[in-house]
Amino acid sequence: MNTIKTLCFVIAALSSYAALVYRLLQVGRSWRDSTYRTLLITLLFQCLTFTMGAVAMGSERFLGVGNLAILVMHLSAVAFCVSAQIILLRWATGSEEAVRGARYWLITGIALNALLTALFFIADGPGRPAEDFNTGSGRPLILTYLLVFMVSQAVPCVTILRQCVPYARMASKTSLRQALRMLSVAAVILFLYCLARVVNILTAASGLDIGAWTLAASVFSALGIATLSLALTISSWGPSATRLLEWAHGYRSYRALYPLWRDLYESSPDIVLEPPGAAVSDLDYRLHRRVIEIRDGWRELRPYIDRTTGGEGDGGAGFRGGEESRQAFAEAAQIKQALHAKRTGTIPDDNADTGDFEDRDTDNFTAEVVWLTKVAAAYRKLDNAR
Repeated sequence: MNTIKTLCFVIAALSSYAALVYRLLQVGRSWRDSTYRTLLITLLFQCLTFTMGAVAMGSERFLGVGNLAILVMHLSAVAFCVSAQIILLRWATGSEEAVRGARYWLITGIALNALLTALFFIADGPGRPAEDFNTGSGRPLILTYLLVFMVSQAVPCVTILRQCVPYARMASKTSLRQALRMLSVAAVILFLYCLARVVNILTAASGLDIGAWTLAASVFSALGIATLSLALTISSWGPSATRLLEWAHGYRSYRALYPLWRDLYESSPDIVLEPPGAAVSDLDYRLHRRVIEIRDGWRELRPYIDRTTGGEGDGGAGFRGGEESRQAFAEAAQIKQALHAKRTGTIPDDNADTGDFEDRDTDNFTAEVVWLTKVAAAYRKLDNAR
């Protein structure tokens, strides 16, 4: 159980430090941006929280004071929540409203930290066993301290969630919309952490043993902090990740279209504008060319396509999940029949000398790629069924 808790702590800490280092690498071109500086402060408090957590796990005394690392960890966590709330205000509201909201949260954070500090020393925090700050041990002042701390963590989660959902709908920038949505997910997970932590505190104080369920708080904490770290950095790496995913999707489509394109090219070599090659450095251009060449190859086959061929035959069983799949299989079957007819010089009486791929919308390139990929998949299935 302790191993799992330690692993969750390490995951949360590493994600925090990774986010901070990533943002620090941008300091040269972003330092003049006040939102960037606030974000750095937020990540610094996040990292300080886990640094103090590691110190508390390693020693009961910090700077000669018992359990001081636990107090500093909790104060840093409150400051982190406050600064995260201010970041959200800067992202989602106008400058005047953000200033007013920031002032309110700063005052609230200072008040909460003052209250926690007072409760810590009134409850003789330096003289208590460190385990008391994990369970409360039934002591009213320690319990009050822990519950105040958990409320200070839970309330920002609720306010962030309430603000993120409507702001994400209104955000015009894709990266900001993604950040707000991810921030709302982090808020939900961290709120669940707060609930699990409160359950752990109250059950331990009541003498109840909930066994392995005490690990829920650690798991929620790790997941929530990792998600939050991603949310606080996605505005800078999100566009690059989106382009990478689009490239990967395009490459999959490019490869999926190859069997169909290859047979059409072998049948009509003149459809190719330049000699075929394996390089995909200019993938967008090559994908466009592959789609055009498949269309041109199909047009070359129109005199050989038998309209009486409805796509029934071997391999069709796997493509009967929907109307579009059946259409794709029918097109693939007609193409395969037409290629064979062209090789043998057989021109059907009822051929398709005019028309298009089931009147598909060829003006929408994305839809065109999706459709041709389905036809290519059906064509490949027909090859495998031979």
